[in-house]
Amino acid sequence: MSNTSTKGIWKVITASSLGTLIEWYDFYIFGSLAVVISTKFFPSDNPTAAFLSTLATFAAGFVVRPFGALFFGRLGDIIGRKYTFMVTLLLMGGATFLIGCIPSYESIGFLAPLAVLILRLLQGLALGGEYGGAATYVAEHAPKGQRGYWTSWIQTTATFGLFISLMVILLTRAVLSPEEFDQWGWRVPFWISILMVLVSYVIRQKMHESPEFAKAKAEGKTSANPLKESFGNKYNLKFVLLALFGAAMGQGVVWYTGQFYAMSFLKTVMFIDSSQVDGLLGIALLFGTPFFVVFGWLSDKVGRKMVMMTGMLLAILLYRPIYDKMYNTTNIEHKTEITGQTISEATVKENKPGVSDSIYTTTKAYTDGTMWKQVKTIKLENGNPVMEGGIVKSDTKTIITINETDKWTLIFLVFIQVIFVTMVYGPIAAFLVEMFPVKIRYTSMSLPYHVGNGIFGGLLPAISTYLATNAKENGDTAFYLEGLWYPIIIAGISFVIGMVYLRTKNTVNHD
Repeated sequence: MSNTSTKGIWKVITASSLGTLIEWYDFYIFGSLAVVISTKFFPSDNPTAAFLSTLATFAAGFVVRPFGALFFGRLGDIIGRKYTFMVTLLLMGGATFLIGCIPSYESIGFLAPLAVLILRLLQGLALGGEYGGAATYVAEHAPKGQRGYWTSWIQTTATFGLFISLMVILLTRAVLSPEEFDQWGWRVPFWISILMVLVSYVIRQKMHESPEFAKAKAEGKTSANPLKESFGNKYNLKFVLLALFGAAMGQGVVWYTGQFYAMSFLKTVMFIDSSQVDGLLGIALLFGTPFFVVFGWLSDKVGRKMVMMTGMLLAILLYRPIYDKMYNTTNIEHKTEITGQTISEATVKENKPGVSDSIYTTTKAYTDGTMWKQVKTIKLENGNPVMEGGIVKSDTKTIITINETDKWTLIFLVFIQVIFVTMVYGPIAAFLVEMFPVKIRYTSMSLPYHVGNGIFGGLLPAISTYLATNAKENGDTAFYLEGLWYPIIIAGISFVIGMVYLRTKNTVNHD
């Protein structure tokens, strides 16, 4: 590969990756702020229900991704890769910015969650068209035999997008006071998106159409009806289904377990301070991200199947031991309390005349440096507790601040999960591109990817959180592991199908 062609492919990678990274940032800023958003756009009288509603809204963006894949995939195979993913970039950026402008539930009632849901659906449609276009565009510029390596750079953008979202949140929290962040500062990461989108749009305007698509279009070999040729043709449909159930489905649940469920688990099951979680997750992602390229390159040498199936198998076997270790690392039942340092405080906060909160705060210190804090809030009207179903209406929040040793233990355990992610996700773009011919590639590869990631993967945080919550309510002492059955079973099915039906050396490659 000459220096000139290397320079050319790097321009393609940079332009494509920057836009895709921004779209992932936009898409995941919602999940990164899920705990805060649940208090802004949903009724605050039931925090658990509000958080589950937020996760459901988060998942809704994933559910519509396959529809975005069909709509924009068709456009991409008819008018071209470049113009299609410029449209998706603007749609994503506009929806993200507007989410940051929606008034709270207290201001406009049910219109707040409705507006969030609509904009979240638009985000999902945009991302459904973005990824397939970017991956196809890069793959069609890459030299034969090196697609795994070059497309793996696109694969890093999803994790970098999440990483940047966490860093922007941390920076915003550092600049503002806790009260300012809670009141309006959480909106800043959404507003910042519009500037990033405009910069990326200008860069993408200067890009040329992919050479393979341009050649096919010049020769009159593009498809007049990509949807019919992709899914109405039994031969091609067989590969679409194999791509979905033999790879993308398992890859989707491994991706979201290692990054989003890990974050949700640390915050809502282990009760670790939100800023500490964002920081340790960011470090694990930073260390793990280069391995997307490593495993993309390796898949060029030993085949996509070998790398992806190994990642799935490791995840299936190790998830429960990893999460058991994570939970027990900070479990205060295994720590020694410094009894003389326990502090209890009671305050009253008046919200409006006759309505106030009675707040009881208890703080405990442990010999290893761990701090435990519990805040119980009881609603009062005219000085009397508000009753609901014969029970005093209250809200209890627990926050654990971990020590340095525990922090690095958790970073390592999350890092291992990120390695599983890089193994299954690094080669997936090249794998999908090589399964389908140029004229229907955008459409054919986008659907299995977004069903696998959008449906099977995107529903994971909500389903797994529900399973863990339900097990806890039923008195299961190992409730914190129950949410893992979903990714383990889905990845297990995908592993079996992939091992039996996928070819050993790369894939079909119709080219």
